Amino acid sequence: MSVAKIIELNAASKTSMEDAVKVGLKKCAESVKGIKGAWVNEIKVVTDDNGNVTEWRVNLRVTFVVQ
Repeated sequence: MSVAKIIELNAASKTSMEDAVKVGLKKCAESVKGIKGAWVNEIKVVTDDNGNVTEWRVNLRVTFVVQ
C-alpha cells in the first residue's frame, strides 16, 4: 500500500501560467522525490497601469508518494 502526501507551493513566471507551473514543479523536484501530479489551485496575475499582464502566479498542490 502507498501513502501520498500533498504540499502546497506558489510559483511565478513573467512568461505564462504554464511556465509558472513548470518552474514550480522543477524547483519542488529538487528536494521532493516521487512527485505524481499537481493541481493548480489558484491563478493570479500582476498587471501594469494599462492592464497588461506582467507576471503570472500559480498556487499548486503537489502530490508525492511517501517513502
